[in-house]
Amino acid sequence: MKRYLLVSLVLLTSAWAASPEVKTSTGRVRGATDNGVVSYKGIPFAAAPVGDLRWRPPQPAKPSKGVLDATRFGGDCMQKPFPGDAAPLGTPPAEDCLFVNVWAPQPPASKKLPVMVWIYGGGFVNGGSSPAVYDGSHFARHGLVFVSFNYRLGRFGFFAHPALTKEDPSGPLGNYGYMDQIAALKWVRANIAAFGGDASDVTIFGESAGGGSVLTLMTSPMAKGLFKRAVVESGGGRTLLLGPRYLSRSVPGGPPSAEAAGLAFAKANRIEGDGPEAIKALRNLPADKVVSGLNMATMMTPTYAGPMIDGKVVLESPGEAYADGHGAIIPFMIGANSADIGFPRGRTIDELFAPFGAEKDTARALYDPQGNGKVMQVGFKLGGDQMMVEPARYMVRVLAADGVPAYEYRFSYVAESMRKQWPGAPHATEIPFVFDTVAARYGDKLTDTDEAIAVAANAYWANFALTGDPNGHGLPDWPSYSKKSDELMDFTLTGPVGEPDPWRSRLDLVEHFADQQK
Repeated sequence: MKRYLLVSLVLLTSAWAASPEVKTSTGRVRGATDNGVVSYKGIPFAAAPVGDLRWRPPQPAKPSKGVLDATRFGGDCMQKPFPGDAAPLGTPPAEDCLFVNVWAPQPPASKKLPVMVWIYGGGFVNGGSSPAVYDGSHFARHGLVFVSFNYRLGRFGFFAHPALTKEDPSGPLGNYGYMDQIAALKWVRANIAAFGGDASDVTIFGESAGGGSVLTLMTSPMAKGLFKRAVVESGGGRTLLLGPRYLSRSVPGGPPSAEAAGLAFAKANRIEGDGPEAIKALRNLPADKVVSGLNMATMMTPTYAGPMIDGKVVLESPGEAYADGHGAIIPFMIGANSADIGFPRGRTIDELFAPFGAEKDTARALYDPQGNGKVMQVGFKLGGDQMMVEPARYMVRVLAADGVPAYEYRFSYVAESMRKQWPGAPHATEIPFVFDTVAARYGDKLTDTDEAIAVAANAYWANFALTGDPNGHGLPDWPSYSKKSDELMDFTLTGPVGEPDPWRSRLDLVEHFADQQK
């Protein structure tokens, strides 16, 4: 009998370890363990934003009955997937998509652990939390509780219309995707202790649109106090990532208002007027009609606004916010890739450098020193500096000047299998190295050198979330940033190297040009 009870107890304990349960504010959830990490996926952090909740701030999730099976991702947010995406979705998109995922060490630690929250990129029109390269297991193995979540995209996430403004004139309006991000962070604050996390020790990080979102959250009054550290990967820094657009007013010489874009979309669907019947008809449109082919290849359309300055969630650009003393002063890490995204602003070499005026010859010498560069190659190099690289330096200088720990990086490492195709590290290619999920990205082409860089990058990011300093035992020293030394960590083909920025001269020129445009 005693032996039977002992065997039963062992089996029961093993079953609990394999399928642990946690109580959240909306009910119990059951996860799964794998190699020392427990994960919980597809937990609703807000009500499904469908029907009458389309184009409204996220509402509280309904309590679940029984125990929620949290072993599979919920649907990523509605979109038209982008062919060739660096992070292919793992679930079919759906309008019901406001889910959060958690990875934590198993067994639980004896004390509450720091928390790391990921915000995906995709131009605010693509992306989700389900891609294999976003798996949080390696961060959990560093002693972190890792969180990812979905936020509304495209016209579901960023949409304005005069009828919506009349419906709720006190707002917030327009930036529903950002509102989702804030709601997810509030869910973390309310629930993460149940997963072993410390709600007062949260680091947010994101890439591209996710990095731009981090900057927005750092400067939004609605996100104040929800995190204590931030990391931006290729997220710009000076201006809003997709440029300034206002909810209800147009910018002279700039884009029309977000409401104008909403009216254009309504008209394209034969919906007229600005009263309750118009918004009812818009909410009744099938989800695929709202997408209407929108993705990163088609996002430059007059019927889509993207993120906007709405006066409640977003008050101004990151640069303006920090200049006005409105930004969060917290430990900070930022960087960009060596062949990052940027767009040529001319059809000839002369057109590329003409905007530099009296310094156009200096610019030409820095970006085309041999005088034989192709327009597209030179244009993308200059565009990448203007859009991603110099704005990252601008932001790290702002935070370092405020006396908080600040660190800059450049990701120059290219996977060995891609070196004949890529002259540098393209936009978003640092992600599988940061997550140490390079096996999911490169498969049987992965090399030992690739894996070594991934182990190092993942450790630096984890260390920053653990302590506010990316440095750690066995890692090359990453110098903290100061304008005088202008040092960064460069993830080179031969490994991480802390050094003065070799691009300083050209970035100084881009900075001078950007300052003149204010």
